[in-house]
Amino acid sequence: MNRNARLYLLTVSVVGLGIFFILHFGDRLPAPPSPFSTESVARSSLNVTAVGDSSFFASLESSLRQNGANPLSRLFLQLLIIVSASCAVGWTFTRFGQPAVVGEMIAGILLGPSLFGLLAPNIFQFVFAASSLDALRLFSQIGVCLFMFAVGMELDVSQLRHKAQTAIVVSHSSIVIPYFLGVALALFLYSYLAQPGATFSAFALFMGISMNMTAFPVLVRILRDRGLFKSPLGSTATACAAVDDVTAWSILAFVVAIARATSATSMGGATFRLGLVLLFVALMLFVLKPNLPRWLGKSALDRPEPDKIVLAVVVGVVLLSALCTELIGIHALFGAFLAGIIMPNIGGFRDNLVVRVENLSSVLLLPVFFAFTGLRTQIGLLNQAQDWAICLVIIGVATLGKLEGSALAGRLTGTKWRESLQLGALMNTRGLMELIALNIGYDLAILSQRIFTMLVLMALFTTVMTGPLLTLFEKRPRVARV
Repeated sequence: MNRNARLYLLTVSVVGLGIFFILHFGDRLPAPPSPFSTESVARSSLNVTAVGDSSFFASLESSLRQNGANPLSRLFLQLLIIVSASCAVGWTFTRFGQPAVVGEMIAGILLGPSLFGLLAPNIFQFVFAASSLDALRLFSQIGVCLFMFAVGMELDVSQLRHKAQTAIVVSHSSIVIPYFLGVALALFLYSYLAQPGATFSAFALFMGISMNMTAFPVLVRILRDRGLFKSPLGSTATACAAVDDVTAWSILAFVVAIARATSATSMGGATFRLGLVLLFVALMLFVLKPNLPRWLGKSALDRPEPDKIVLAVVVGVVLLSALCTELIGIHALFGAFLAGIIMPNIGGFRDNLVVRVENLSSVLLLPVFFAFTGLRTQIGLLNQAQDWAICLVIIGVATLGKLEGSALAGRLTGTKWRESLQLGALMNTRGLMELIALNIGYDLAILSQRIFTMLVLMALFTTVMTGPLLTLFEKRPRVARV
């Protein structure tokens, strides 16, 4: 045994013996005086012992319930259930040829009052207590902002030049036609399904928005899964969806500004808010975007992995941009989306950032958003045949406007009918983007819970039907022999 080992053993032994003797002699010291009599203390201790002995499991259950009701414990429990359910349902849907995000969206609804709350109401009330939903809502908003930041980085505006004409015609047709149909549909639904206190203008504008959304990230994933991403159809659909996303979110930003001002009966405030939006967009695109690569440094952009300082600057830009749009009075996600658009696309810098952001948002934060949306979705509210008939009409109008509008525009720009129908099916994919818009309308007290539920079902149905419609339109029509 070397010298260091002997020194170590000697030190541990001396310290251990010292602690032992201190504890031994300390037990002989008189106890501090109690304000209660010795007899009452003994009686109370006997009672506690008796109760503890007779109801050990009851006290254990009570202790676990009390600890589980702690806000941090409840949040961990919610996150564990949400992530587990979204992974399981998402994996199941991939086995049937659907994108995992579709399963995650449905998992969020299953965790809400439509199924979980129906089958196990007591457990549901404990896990998703009303007092705990504020923290869950903040997590979901952070997840949406990070997701929109990633979407902004995935949009490569420079690649749109090759198909600019087709992209603009098809995307704007797929926005204008369903938007008009949504506003027209609002004439028949406003008195029956709008949130009390909401104006018709705000309700109609949001009905139009709900009809014209396209989920750009879901569309890209469907194209990649089918090996169509680099095909002529894939490049056209990607360009159209990119223009559609930028246009639709710009319209939504204006609609939010007008809706908030309308509720306050202040159109002058709306005009001022829209002016601030335009000024902010101009600063982001024409001041920050061209100077950001120089501020970050070429060496930092060329690295395979961004260092902490660069990541800190990027996070600061996202937070500042989101804060500005929130202060202006639209929504923080618009700022996050713009922050993604202005990120430098040098040396794979964007790709490295997208991987990091998507890994965090897709695994943890987006499932929280789906679950929070599911808590607002109550399919049980559609308890009449009239409600389901309206829901089917909404799905039909949304599909007709988006699919047929895109297909006709594609055909008029020279695309064959088969590819035009496939393009329409892809543009009809709504997915997560639709849910984000619907939650904004719900938070602004414009959409009631019933119409919110109907529109969520429409978003799910139009996303699920994309794959089967692509398969259907891929089949070449048989030519009749003469």
